[in-house]
Amino acid sequence: MKNSTLKKKLFIANIGLFLCFFLVIHLLGNLQLLLPEDVAREQFNWYSKMLSGNILIKIISWILYASIMGHAVLALLITIKNKTASGKNYYYDKRNYASAWNSRNMGILGTILLLFLIIHFKDFWYVYQFTELPLDSKGHKDLYAIVVHSYSQFWYVLIYEISLVALGFHLLHGFFSASGTLGLYHPKYIKAVKIIGWVYTLIITGGFMAIPLYIYFK
Repeated sequence: MKNSTLKKKLFIANIGLFLCFFLVIHLLGNLQLLLPEDVAREQFNWYSKMLSGNILIKIISWILYASIMGHAVLALLITIKNKTASGKNYYYDKRNYASAWNSRNMGILGTILLLFLIIHFKDFWYVYQFTELPLDSKGHKDLYAIVVHSYSQFWYVLIYEISLVALGFHLLHGFFSASGTLGLYHPKYIKAVKIIGWVYTLIITGGFMAIPLYIYFK
């Protein structure tokens, strides 16, 4: 039984690392939105077209979707198992976590992120893939206009900022937890792991949070 749980944790840890890599790529693409409007529109729409039209990227995207679902389902199964196993409280090794608050509230953070992903996929991915959009001067679907319109609404920006704060806490928890599962949370490496975890989390969450705020206040 313990071996089965460990295998699930190893699988979650590896999926989590893949998703961390994806977040870097996704952020680099979205940073184009901070360019001057004309340049941003042309480059971001070309980038969106390239992602949707390349078969290799499509395959990677489906792997990504499966990874997100697998990550969420396995984490939920382990949480339920830990809550009910033998009627005992699950022991948390708090050395692996950024703070006790993170580990106690992963259910809340995960729920916020799930709702965020539903909104995100519905308003951008679904709209781009399955609806008619106006075209820009290059003949590409004008996803830039959709993004700017969304981020021009205060309530929408507020939802995104709250969700990205939740993402930051989730990344810290996941980073340190995965490090422990993979055997990296060792006295020899603990300082480096903490620094890398915090730097990565601040760059990713700060970068994504800056984009809606920049567009809204612009």
